[in-house]
Amino acid sequence: MGLLLAVGLIGCFASKESDVIIKSGTWRATIDIQGHELPFILEFEKDPNQGYDVYLRNAGEKLLLDEVSVKGNLVSIELHVFDATIKARLKDDVLEGEFIKNFEKDYRIPFKAVYGQPYRFERGKAGEDVPDFSGKYSVTFIHEADTTPSIGVFNQIGDSVTGTFLTPTGDYRYLEGNVANGKLQLSTFDGNHAYLFSATKRADGSLVGKYYSGKTWEEDWFAVKNEQATLPDAEKLTFLKEGYDRITFNFPDVSGKRVTLSDEKYKNKVVILQLFGTWCPNCMDETKFLSPWYDKNKGRGVEIIGLAYERKDDFTYASERVKKMVKKFGVGYDFVIAGTHDKDEASKTLPMLNKVVAFPTTIFIGKDGKVKKIHTGFSGPGTGVYYEQFIQHFNETVNELLSENYTSGIN
Repeated sequence: MGLLLAVGLIGCFASKESDVIIKSGTWRATIDIQGHELPFILEFEKDPNQGYDVYLRNAGEKLLLDEVSVKGNLVSIELHVFDATIKARLKDDVLEGEFIKNFEKDYRIPFKAVYGQPYRFERGKAGEDVPDFSGKYSVTFIHEADTTPSIGVFNQIGDSVTGTFLTPTGDYRYLEGNVANGKLQLSTFDGNHAYLFSATKRADGSLVGKYYSGKTWEEDWFAVKNEQATLPDAEKLTFLKEGYDRITFNFPDVSGKRVTLSDEKYKNKVVILQLFGTWCPNCMDETKFLSPWYDKNKGRGVEIIGLAYERKDDFTYASERVKKMVKKFGVGYDFVIAGTHDKDEASKTLPMLNKVVAFPTTIFIGKDGKVKKIHTGFSGPGTGVYYEQFIQHFNETVNELLSENYTSGIN
């Protein structure tokens, strides 16, 4: 069925029929993951060049998708910085086709969008009792024998709910949904990752739920309201092995030129290393923070190097993905191609670390070339106050390192 649809979509590109007109406004989109409907919102707008811009909306976030192609009745949407595409046919205010991850073999998920439907999940019946899920929770995700401690934060107004989960390695970004028939439903789709959560409330106020991600991942989760809930210290998860006090590497930049920390550009400066991948939504959020921050602070004697760990062990592929991200966000700091996203393989590229625990990981290096702090994961803008706390702590760390009166360069 997937092959027939793909052939049909390619055939539409070759047709000579007139391009269809896509209505501006809200479209309720869904993808089918593991037999469950994951909803999200698309907003179409005509751009000044007679093409289309599409906004991918999750709670307070609007991601601009400005690579939209319309040929005949086929609509193709490149999904932001990610190597993924939506391809669909338009008929009678309905788009129907597939969500495709180009970097994965045979990764095609049914996609559908209907014009004029502004809701995410179906609403409950008028007058029904709506339990309140607002608050901060200690959460445990369970996958087979593994457990992950997390924090859940939810804000409910009426039956509408927004929020997120924070984990030791990152957050689940902007979640949005509602409560209907006593059940909490939340979803998000960032163009690459698709997350669907549900939960019911027990008599004691605790929550029990399910979590689905993509084609195969499924977890149970349990939560207890706890305003004092905390996570493991993000600055103790990744560390230097005994006997090391600095990072060394020799990686190519996106043009193939070798880069090391002993290069003249980085001597006697505070250097921030960003371990990231263009496939990673938390890394996207961190890059959107670091890019303008660097523009404002580079004159103070600080540099940033992004160490890219991409989906394929192919320099051309990896460098093109990074170049696209740099262009999208107008990033002015440096990038190198460090390896692949597999954490075990990534750990081999930086053997002085105990391991690469998460993407992103941020490493702070003082003017003497020694590692001063390593922060695992990232609490992005979807986490609200936690994001503000991260920014404050980040600035305090850099200010402290810049104030240190080191005289020696990097050895």
